[in-house]
Amino acid sequence: MNSGEWRGRDLGARTEAYGETDAILYALAVGAKATDLDLVFEERLKVLPTFALTRAQWAPDVLGSAGAFNVGTAVHGSQRLRVRKPLPASGDLEMKATVSEVWDKGGAAVFEVAVDTEYLEATWSIFAPGCGGFGGERGPSAARRPEREPDHEFTLPTGTEQAALYRLLGDRHHMHIDPEAAKAAGMPRPFMHGLCTLAAVTLPLADVAGAHPADLLELDGRFASPVFPGDVLQVSAWREDDGALLFEAAVDGKTVLSAGRVLFGS
Repeated sequence: MNSGEWRGRDLGARTEAYGETDAILYALAVGAKATDLDLVFEERLKVLPTFALTRAQWAPDVLGSAGAFNVGTAVHGSQRLRVRKPLPASGDLEMKATVSEVWDKGGAAVFEVAVDTEYLEATWSIFAPGCGGFGGERGPSAARRPEREPDHEFTLPTGTEQAALYRLLGDRHHMHIDPEAAKAAGMPRPFMHGLCTLAAVTLPLADVAGAHPADLLELDGRFASPVFPGDVLQVSAWREDDGALLFEAAVDGKTVLSAGRVLFGS
């Protein structure tokens, strides 16, 4: 079957249980400090909405296992998250997943995998080389960097053990821990999970917005280049009239996150 025929495919449903320890481990893995008591102390715990993405990773994995694309060459291109209500400190996350769209980029296809829960909707965009050319629409282009000067700029160091810690949340692809697996994937050494980097950036962006990171409502980001544990991100952010922040992140002048947008509630 051609790639376009996967559009609308039901990927099934799954219920994932989690506890306070999982939510706290996640917060630490994406950069929370021991002093962020409402993120790391069970007596005051607020769960970061992006934590749910670790429980929903099964959905794009199911699509790859079904043969839609080559799992050895496909990459996570971008992520979208829309929050409906806060996650409880512990509980069951009931999810349904579908292939919401397939875009034809010519030499590649982009599969959009949507996961829906009562708490949020998340969409993975998977860039799959060699799967295009089926006559479908190209899809929307990524948002461009604003042409004005950033309203905010800051640096964000990543931890040398951050990828090793993050993989304990469920995404155990070997390329994030095993040097040989990373080399087989074309990387010089193990690299950060894109979702870890994206979530890590939301913590200081919440400070910029004068908000709590658990009050995240909307998040978008494109993974432009890999980030390696220990890299220091240079983050630029622009305020929008609706209260959202547009953002980009770079390492040594090379963009690693682009087309970023985040919106927090009060």
